[in-house]
Amino acid sequence: MNSPIGGSFQLPPLALYIHIPWCVRKCPYCDFNSHAAGPTLPEEEYVDALLADLDADLVHVHGRELTSIFFGGGTPSLFSAKALGRLMIGVEQRVRFARDIEITLEANPGTFEQAKFRDYRSLGINRLSIGVQSFQEAKLKALGRIHDGNEAIRAADMARAAGFDNFNLDLMHGLPEQSIDDALFDLRTAIAQGPTHLSWYQLTMEPNTVFWSQPPQLPEDDLLWDIQEAGQALIAEQGYAQYEVSAYAQPGKPARHNLNYWTFGDFLGIGAGAHAKLSSPAGHIVRTWKTRLPKDYLDPGKAFQAGERVLAGEELPFEFLMNVLRLTDGVPAALFSERTGLPLAQLDGARREAEARKLLLTDPQRLTASREGQLFLNDLLQHFLP
Repeated sequence: MNSPIGGSFQLPPLALYIHIPWCVRKCPYCDFNSHAAGPTLPEEEYVDALLADLDADLVHVHGRELTSIFFGGGTPSLFSAKALGRLMIGVEQRVRFARDIEITLEANPGTFEQAKFRDYRSLGINRLSIGVQSFQEAKLKALGRIHDGNEAIRAADMARAAGFDNFNLDLMHGLPEQSIDDALFDLRTAIAQGPTHLSWYQLTMEPNTVFWSQPPQLPEDDLLWDIQEAGQALIAEQGYAQYEVSAYAQPGKPARHNLNYWTFGDFLGIGAGAHAKLSSPAGHIVRTWKTRLPKDYLDPGKAFQAGERVLAGEELPFEFLMNVLRLTDGVPAALFSERTGLPLAQLDGARREAEARKLLLTDPQRLTASREGQLFLNDLLQHFLP
C-alpha cells in the first residue's frame, strides 16, 4: 500500500498502554476486556508475557522516548507492587522514559488496594485514577460495585498520604433513579477530596453487558440534560476546567496520556486485548490489537498480536478528527498535516458544511467543535467520513 504521508512526516510523541485484564468481579455496565479473577493471579507469567509482547513491538519505537504510561484494566491495582516494579524496570530497559514521564495506575477503592498505594508511589507511578462511580450506597449497589462511599473517601486520603499529588476520581451520572441532587452530591463529595482531575461521564448501555440485556430504569432525557448542565456549572465553579467531553482538570493537570490519544499521538499497547496506534518514518499509520482472552494471551503457542490495519489516506481525516474534536478547545489546524501528512485543504469542503451547520467554529487557524458540535459530535463527524 502506498503511504498517504509525505517524506517530511515527523513521528508524533509515543505513549504506552498496559492492560491488566482481571477484576474482582465484572460490573454489569462494563464492556471493557475484563475478567473475574480467580483465587490467585498469574502475575509472574503475565509480566513475562507483557515484556515479550513489548519486545515484539520495539520495531515501532523508532528511537522515541515514552512520554506517558497508563496501566488500565480490569483492575491493575490487583497486581502486587513487586510484579509492577519488575514490569516497569523491564519496560525502561527497553524504551527510554522521558524525564517528566507521567505514569498512571487505575485503582479501585477497596481496602486491599489502598494498602499498596505507598509501594506503587515508590516505583515511580506518579498518578492514580480511582474508580469511584458514586459515593451513594444504593447507586453503587445498582452498578454492581463492591466498595462503599466511605471506602472511596479513604482511598483519596490514602492516595494523598502515599505521596500522590496528582490523582483522578472517576464518576458516572445518569445512574438508575438518580436525581439532580444525587448527582450533585456525588460531585461535591468528590471535589471535597481534592482530586486534581475529574472524569465525569454518563452511564450508557453497551452491547455484550448485563445492562444491555437487562437494562435498568435510567433518568429521562430532560433530566439527563439538567444533570449535565448543573454538574458542569458546579465543576467550573470549583475551579476545574473542562478540556474534553468528560474530562475536567485543575490548572496544569490534564491527563497527559489521554491528551496524547486525543491529539492523534502514537501509543504502544501491550496486554490482553490492548490496542495501539503507530506511525512509521515511511509514513504508514497502523492500528493493531492483541489477543483478547487472558488464557490465549498467556499461551506460548499463540501470537500476541491478533490483527492490524493500515489506515488508508482517505480514512485519516475522520480518524484524526474523531479524536481532536473531543477537546473543548480543539487543536491548531496545522496539527492535521503534522499528524497525517495530508494537506489541510483536504478538509475544506467538509469544514464549510460543518461550519454552515454551526457544528464547527469558523476559525482558519484551529479545528474546534462548537458547543453544539460537542453535544452532537457524531453528527459533526459524519461530515468527515471517507
